[in-house]
Amino acid sequence: MAEKRNIFLVGPMGAGKSTIGKYLAQQLHMEFYDSDHEIERRTGADISWVFDVEGEEGFRQREEKVINDLSELQGIVLATGGGSIKSKESRNRLSARGIVVYLETPVDKQLARVQKDKRRPLLQTEEPPQEVLERLAAERNALYLEIADYVVRTDEQGAKLVANQIAELIGL
Repeated sequence: MAEKRNIFLVGPMGAGKSTIGKYLAQQLHMEFYDSDHEIERRTGADISWVFDVEGEEGFRQREEKVINDLSELQGIVLATGGGSIKSKESRNRLSARGIVVYLETPVDKQLARVQKDKRRPLLQTEEPPQEVLERLAAERNALYLEIADYVVRTDEQGAKLVANQIAELIGL
């Protein structure tokens, strides 16, 4: 039997990476992982706590290690954290070890999906959430595109339909 390729979902917070990833993994009979959940499992603490104690830099170091470990597995769907692509090493690993799907989502849709979510450390600032999301988009969108094998918009359809679309695009 042919070796199953990994599928890595990248994109901003609120793009639906975890929800879509679960549906996609189920549909393709693959294991699903979420890099944020794996960090929480390994540390025994939630992402907000890791950010509070270690800062964003400490969190990103943990994230880079988790992405390295998980991307070495075979036949998985991995939902990455929105900022994981800031690391050149993580971008290179994702690109080399599987199919990268960028879940593109406009800022207004992100805002509607995440603005009340208290588990988003980057939104727990004095800066208005819309401005944070616009700044992050300006910093990160080119990095998502740099490693994307496919770009799929997630703003007009439900998670199951997006998962179906990804499976068709990839040919699985």
